[in-house]
Amino acid sequence: AGRPSWPGCHCVPCQSTVDGEGQEEGTECRRLRGGGSHQTGDMNLCWNEIKRKSHNIRVRLEAFSDNSGKLQLSLQEIIEWLTAKDEELSEQLPIGGDVGAVQHQREFHQAFMEDVKSRGPFIYSVLESAQAFLAQHPFQEPEETLTDGKEVSPRRRILNVSRSVWKQANVASDLWEKLTARCVDRHRHMERTLERLLQIQAAMEELAMALEQAEGVRDAWEPVGDLFIDSLQDHIDATKLFKEELTQVKEGMKHINDLAHQLAISDVHLSMENARALEHLNSRWKVLQGSIEERLKQLQDAHRDFGPGSQHFLSSSVQIPWERAISPNKVPYYINHQAQTTCWDHPKMTELYQALADLNNIKFSAYRTAMKLRRVQKALRLDLVALSSLVEVFREQELQQGEHVMDVVEMIHGLTALYERLEEERSILVNIPLCVDMCLNWLLNVYDSARNGKMRVLSFKMGLVSLCNADVQEKYKYLFRQVSGPGGLTDQRHLSLLLHEAIQIPRQLGEVAAFGGSNVEPSVRSCFRVAPGKPAIEVSHFLEWMSLEPQSMVWLPVLHRVTAAESTKHQAKCYVCKQCPIKGFRYRSLKQFNVDICQTCFLTGRTTKGKKLHYPIMEYYTPTTSGEKMRDFAKTLKNKFRSKQYFTKHPQRGYLPVQSVLEAESSET
Repeated sequence: AGRPSWPGCHCVPCQSTVDGEGQEEGTECRRLRGGGSHQTGDMNLCWNEIKRKSHNIRVRLEAFSDNSGKLQLSLQEIIEWLTAKDEELSEQLPIGGDVGAVQHQREFHQAFMEDVKSRGPFIYSVLESAQAFLAQHPFQEPEETLTDGKEVSPRRRILNVSRSVWKQANVASDLWEKLTARCVDRHRHMERTLERLLQIQAAMEELAMALEQAEGVRDAWEPVGDLFIDSLQDHIDATKLFKEELTQVKEGMKHINDLAHQLAISDVHLSMENARALEHLNSRWKVLQGSIEERLKQLQDAHRDFGPGSQHFLSSSVQIPWERAISPNKVPYYINHQAQTTCWDHPKMTELYQALADLNNIKFSAYRTAMKLRRVQKALRLDLVALSSLVEVFREQELQQGEHVMDVVEMIHGLTALYERLEEERSILVNIPLCVDMCLNWLLNVYDSARNGKMRVLSFKMGLVSLCNADVQEKYKYLFRQVSGPGGLTDQRHLSLLLHEAIQIPRQLGEVAAFGGSNVEPSVRSCFRVAPGKPAIEVSHFLEWMSLEPQSMVWLPVLHRVTAAESTKHQAKCYVCKQCPIKGFRYRSLKQFNVDICQTCFLTGRTTKGKKLHYPIMEYYTPTTSGEKMRDFAKTLKNKFRSKQYFTKHPQRGYLPVQSVLEAESSET
């Protein structure tokens, strides 16, 4: 069924008249003419022979013309038929966009191909005849154009016919090859298209069912506002799992859209019905995805705002016009909508700090600091919290590693658990949001004034333990254990860490200068003098040093004395203000008899006109016993005989002094 090999213009042209017989005839005539000189009578015979031969040539030329004419007509018919079929094949486009249309087009195309195939034998027969004709009548001269009136010789006529047959046969062969190739390509294209359409149809049916099931799950979701707070995390996990399960649907949608795109590239467009169905699926999938993302966002927002790690319950710690807000690192701040201002401190904390200014008239820094801390302690209600409760909360919250860094959420968890335990153990009503917010505010002021939202566990413990309700010796022991190793020993570095955390408390109140400054290295060296030559100290060494009330830590035992003195009444009259009985601290002169002073007059330096207070002074924060009275009488009597120079040379301090280096080199932390 291949194309015939058409001869080109390379054949040797005819050198005689028409054919071999004509060649012989020419020879015979020449013989006859040669003998004409001898036999003149034979001329008539020769002439008659020439006429006969000419007639035969004319008959053969007419037969040649008839055969070539029929061949040319057949070739022209084939060319016209193939052209019509090519146009008919083009009219079959475009290929339909649904299975039914493509199947119908495929059946029509198969019938079309059968029609073309049935015409094949006739076309091959005509082309073979043309090939045989050209083999008998080859040509090579280029086509010549004749001037008007010039007759065409028989040989030239034969060459022109051969050239015309050769052209027609080439056109017919090209059209046949083109048509058969297009038929095959069109058939393959239809098969591929039908296969993809079947895939799209099956995939759309499968995806429609999957989307219907997924939409059923979505429609069954409860509103986020109706969910229990404790179940929010479970719903978040379930929604994430649901999203992961829809991965196959996502891949299926991508596959079906890719198939539709491939069809569009091959100039096949989905039918209106299929296009609408695919668009509807894409729309449903997009809506479902949006619903899942929105649901997940609502759940996560609710979990953040109302869940266990949220701070939403703390919003009630402030009243209008204040609003509690949260910075990106979870640190709270407060908005005053009336004044249109923001601040880091809780409104109640601001009021507390303003009230602490009333204590600035106290002359002695240790007492000034202790009394300020006492007010803070009461405002935070830490005066009701036992050390054992603190230790239990630390254990529950897994706050064991002192150098571990906590974030604000962890601090809130710990404080919330602490105040809930306080409310349960004491059977009292505690404003938990206010207490948690105030305590968090104070801790951040002391240990994270830059509001980075981070704090070491050791800092957290130091702040709470210092202000809790416990014996001061128990506090010392617990704090020492936080920096001691497995053997109960601590080195200078870890003791420095502990003292550094402690000194931040008076520093926040602006009182650090009186306690040796922020450099704790002198205090560390002072403590290690209790155990000379040892690289580490035991808890007994630390307790011995703390009993001397070192300058950097004196504020803590004074705080305990302030607490103990609050409820104490002394049956004595103040030498200055005449208050009787004296409440709180009572100060007795060991230089003068019967001179008692109340804490207000003594701490503020108030004296009677013209009378100066003489040292030494004995401080009482509990009611005096008869033995203490006799002891003081003896000391007073003895001091009566001592000169002023003696007391100048032998000053008596109420604390262990350490080298004071204000804001010197900061210790390694």
